[in-house]
Amino acid sequence: MATDIPHFIGGQRVPGRSGRTAPVYNPATGEVTGQVPLASAGEVAEAAAAARAAFPGWAGTAPLRRARILNRFLALLERDAGRIAASITAEHGKVLSDAHGELTRGMEVVEFATGAPNLLKGEITENVGTRVDSHALRQPLGVVAGITPFNFPAMVPMWMFPVALACGNCFILKPSERDPSASLILAELLQEAGLPDGVFQVVHGDKGAVDAILESPDIAAVSFVGSTPIARYVYQTAAQHGKRCQALGGAKNHMIVMPDADMDQAVDALMGAAYGSAGERCMAISVAVPVGERTADAMMERLAPRVRALKIGPGTDPDAEMGPLVTRQHLDRVRGYIDAGEREGAQLVVDGRGFRMQGYEDGFFIGGTLFDRVTPGMAIHKDEIFGPVLLVARAQSYDEAARMVNEHEFGNGTSIFTRDGDAAREFAHQIQVGMVGINVPIPVPMAFHSFGGWKASLFGDHHMHGPEGVRFYTKLKTITSRWPTGIRAGAEFVMPTMS
Repeated sequence: MATDIPHFIGGQRVPGRSGRTAPVYNPATGEVTGQVPLASAGEVAEAAAAARAAFPGWAGTAPLRRARILNRFLALLERDAGRIAASITAEHGKVLSDAHGELTRGMEVVEFATGAPNLLKGEITENVGTRVDSHALRQPLGVVAGITPFNFPAMVPMWMFPVALACGNCFILKPSERDPSASLILAELLQEAGLPDGVFQVVHGDKGAVDAILESPDIAAVSFVGSTPIARYVYQTAAQHGKRCQALGGAKNHMIVMPDADMDQAVDALMGAAYGSAGERCMAISVAVPVGERTADAMMERLAPRVRALKIGPGTDPDAEMGPLVTRQHLDRVRGYIDAGEREGAQLVVDGRGFRMQGYEDGFFIGGTLFDRVTPGMAIHKDEIFGPVLLVARAQSYDEAARMVNEHEFGNGTSIFTRDGDAAREFAHQIQVGMVGINVPIPVPMAFHSFGGWKASLFGDHHMHGPEGVRFYTKLKTITSRWPTGIRAGAEFVMPTMS
């Protein structure tokens, strides 16, 4: 029987009242396991009001006390990691080991955020003028919101709210309606850790809830991760309503394989980076660019059998390397791109469309797919497929390979595999992409650095988590002070120069 999934507002589970719901599926079986409410503008306003009421007390809480709550939250995440991972697998479909992996990466951001007392230290300069001092400090924005995608229902929210909370903000999370349950577990663990009611809330919904967040006068900033068209819309709409916004969009990540690369290492990297999480990652490698025909032939000789041998099954199967896609609609979309690749003339080396699994015929499964001889003008190269489809686009020189990356609309992540330090350095410094890997296929930064792409992969000035996250979730205030000394110089009508 399907479970009714509530909102989390004001420290309580609150049933939806809009009368609108959406189904939540088990992607391995195709069964409906839950009904998630789609919030009305009134329900979003209720959450914003609760957050606004909680903000003065939370902003006034010493950073060290905020850090202690996050420390307790971190311990609870470790305690309940199995329950959270199982929830992710049940609604997203990814294999359990991958669900644990995303949770670990999210917990690293919590660890970073526990350094709030150090992160929020200001600056001071004595005697900028005679007996005049200046100091700068960072203060919280107020109520902020996060709109997160289906592919990482625990990690991406934790890219946002731990830093926001550490900085003294109250946070409203609008998770994907496709896999909403992990967000409720996070909310309850924060409450158990001692977070005051109203400081963190979860409101489920679709575009109606998103628009209500973007238009709310009580919400000062919005963080978003999703596709580029929606990221652009979120950024533009938030800006029109006077909000600060960071909106991370789509990706098409290339991995250049140089002739001197360790080919076994490169193929291992491609398998994990292209087919892990069924390709539903914004940092997935979706285009391999071997330089030279001999390099390409050697890579394909090793790669094709590995793709055919992928172990596909439900996420609960400990032997599975890849689970199903998240919904049937998304499965149909990925199949449509494979159809398009064939029509455009790419060479279909491994076709995953015929994959069927006994006992799971209604699941949203597709096999690993591999195209060769893809060219930049093809739709499968221009668009983000977001599925287990790896393209091989052959280049005759390093310059041609780099041009393929630099001319693409997206600039999220990219990698090069080579033993040549000169080539690696040239690539790292000249490539027009926000996150770069050298013999590393998925160059996701650690939590104490910041995550974000370039070009159509990011709208806004700030990347997520790390130092950029602190800057995004705070506003700078500079104070200049002089105390009376008994000496009066009279009124001054020129611009003060501190001379």
